[in-house]
Amino acid sequence: MANELDVIIIGAGPGGIFCAYELMEKRPDLKVLMIEKGRSIEKRNCPKRVTKTCAGCKPCSITTGFAGAGAFSDGKLSLSPDVGGTLPEILGYDEATRLIHESDEIYLKFGADTSVYGVDKEAELREIRRKAINANLKLVECPIRHLGTEEGYKIYSRLQEHILSKGVTIEFNTMVKDIIVENGVATGVVTDKGETFLAKEIVSAVGREGADWFKDKCEEIGIETKPGTVDVGVRVEVRDEVMQFLNENLYEAKLIYHTPTFDDKVRTFCTNPSGEVATEYYEGGLAVVNGHAYKGKEFKTNNTNFALLVSKNFTKPFKTPIEYGKKIAELSNMLCGGKILVQTYGDFKRGRRTTEERLCRNNLIPTLKDAVPGDLSLVFPHRIMVDLDEMIQALDKVTPGIASDETLLYGVEVKFYSNKVIVNKDFETSIKGLRAIGDGAGVTRGLQQASANGLSVARSIISSMK
Repeated sequence: MANELDVIIIGAGPGGIFCAYELMEKRPDLKVLMIEKGRSIEKRNCPKRVTKTCAGCKPCSITTGFAGAGAFSDGKLSLSPDVGGTLPEILGYDEATRLIHESDEIYLKFGADTSVYGVDKEAELREIRRKAINANLKLVECPIRHLGTEEGYKIYSRLQEHILSKGVTIEFNTMVKDIIVENGVATGVVTDKGETFLAKEIVSAVGREGADWFKDKCEEIGIETKPGTVDVGVRVEVRDEVMQFLNENLYEAKLIYHTPTFDDKVRTFCTNPSGEVATEYYEGGLAVVNGHAYKGKEFKTNNTNFALLVSKNFTKPFKTPIEYGKKIAELSNMLCGGKILVQTYGDFKRGRRTTEERLCRNNLIPTLKDAVPGDLSLVFPHRIMVDLDEMIQALDKVTPGIASDETLLYGVEVKFYSNKVIVNKDFETSIKGLRAIGDGAGVTRGLQQASANGLSVARSIISSMK
């Protein structure tokens, strides 16, 4: 006999967590189930952090489990609706701003640092803005609250404890195999364990790691989607001294460039002062690069890393941007034996492979110890190579030293949020009873908007039940 519930949330990332939190705050009588293919947060341990060698855990503890990839990210909360997703387009700018503020208050309630970067430094911001304009870069001014990798883990641990204490049921280590649709209405789900759960409302909150899974479900049950953007690029690593002015005054400088040769959009993303470069593993063992930064001084390094992402939009007949990004990452994995490729900028611009010998005599020491020296020109199309080179040269005008021969470029960084589901202001899909939120639906692109999205959809659900 099927288990009957009020709400099923697929995925326990920030969007799903904040949805469950708000449902319990406003309607503690509701029966809410979260289904998460990974582990509970206290069981999410990555052996590589100790051994420096990937153990091939399935599912990967870095990308799956309670809090999703956010649990081990460096935990930057972008406090402006201009950054991190499309909530302003769906809900309106003022409502998106309110939701971001409310979700930020919840993070503070559960222990987030009260410090905010990027405010009360007008003279310094004017100088950064002047340099950016001179380099034809757009500076997106966005206050940042930094949780820190280890502190973010603690905050999400408290959130897990809280929603469990409020009566939310969480099925860990469980995949949703099928979404049940009857006469155009979603009525429940079937898990890989053979269990059937029925509910009046189903919310897909699967995050980036689940974007490909949800794309397949959309095709299976006829959810309307449209091809979105895929972001492909590298993670750049430099000494802290090179980025010191930007780090101290903005923490994360969000800069956008339209390249002179191809007029492609390239942006900086996820800056980690005194951080380390890391590997993330997705379904099928696909290795992509990311970065972390800890709050504790004992974990800090001498290097800053950040992503440079080239945004690619496609037109008909092409409709699989996620696959495009995966193929580039797979090619890099093939060349490096399933690891991350690293190349110095000096070798990158000269068109030659970085060797172990040249990397060893580099003054800049890689923080990703098992990265494999290689040649990014064997991975990226020529157009993306040109885009990245032109962006690095432009950034060098804002923070001199970025274009040093010793700067390290790690590949490939890909953001899998390009399955753009068509939703209304209540985040309802074309299948009644099924709502889609967060990065996996192409609605958001970061922790803060995903969290705000969870609050919004919870309120829509409660309103529909009156």
